[in-house]
Amino acid sequence: MRLSEFDFPFDETLIADHPVSPRDRARLLVVPRKGTPTFQHARVKDLPDLLRSGDVVVLNDTKVIPARLHGIKRSTGGRIEALLVRPLEESSWEVLLKGQVDTGQVLQFQDEATAEVLERTRERTVLRIDTKGSVKDLLEKIGEVPLPPYIKRQATERDKEAYQTVFARSEGAVAAPTAGLHFTEHLLVALKQKGIQLATVTLHVGPGTFRPVTVDQIEDHHMTAEWFEISEDTAKRLNAAKAEGRRVVAVGTTSVRTLESAVNEAGEIRPGPGETRLFITPGFRFTMVDALLTNFHLPRTTLLMLVSAFTGLDQLRAAYAEAITARYRFYSYGDAMLIQ
Repeated sequence: MRLSEFDFPFDETLIADHPVSPRDRARLLVVPRKGTPTFQHARVKDLPDLLRSGDVVVLNDTKVIPARLHGIKRSTGGRIEALLVRPLEESSWEVLLKGQVDTGQVLQFQDEATAEVLERTRERTVLRIDTKGSVKDLLEKIGEVPLPPYIKRQATERDKEAYQTVFARSEGAVAAPTAGLHFTEHLLVALKQKGIQLATVTLHVGPGTFRPVTVDQIEDHHMTAEWFEISEDTAKRLNAAKAEGRRVVAVGTTSVRTLESAVNEAGEIRPGPGETRLFITPGFRFTMVDALLTNFHLPRTTLLMLVSAFTGLDQLRAAYAEAITARYRFYSYGDAMLIQ
């Protein structure tokens, strides 16, 4: 398929710079997965009445780290910005780096740390970070919440809480699983009271999820690996639900990719850790996921391609047109769709 097929008309004034409060008051467009595209307008807080008793709602419990550091080049004083992506060994980290640097250059992050550029290629950048304590301590002290680039403001103290799900447990993501941002503790309780089960998986969201698709034929795009883990308890819950004909409702595209990456040939979830490079595009056969809660995504992205695989392009185009007409808020801090 051509990349141009995933262009959607869009009004940039709909991009949400801040979340709604409380979180579950975000608007929710209910979209039929198949059939006539008739839509229902609701709120995320209405989920207990929109889902079915016996459904299993799957949440990604990854926790965002304050992974963005601002610094300078020691040699020139020129400004740089580093987004720490993942640890490699000892104090070496793969990073995304803004700024013109060469291998061997030394960077300064306030008075807290220095870093030598060990590798600088088109594929990746690696820094060796020298700091008094751990890199985790460094990030907690001077790191910034890594808000997406389309949010045109500096991160604030409020973002440290707002850009984190209420069920975040496992540290390691450089971006939030944004569909999960809509949940409150009250909503989680309300879902359980309606007989809806909750289960968690972990996928540490990395930059590969958001890496631009630059090829004309989307089949030529390659995802970078992201680490995930599924517990024995979650695997049992999901396998029992499928065996009994109950639905699995994925919250966010990261939950979808985790579940569909962990299905074995018998159609069951394998527990344990793993890595996924799964790139879901139209024509993909979903084995585990029956319904999806997701935000509105950027055109030409792998996220939009995954959702279009779940609904079909025409159905998704109709849903986006409805959302734009109704002035829904878009992207990470925006509103959501329930596709079922």
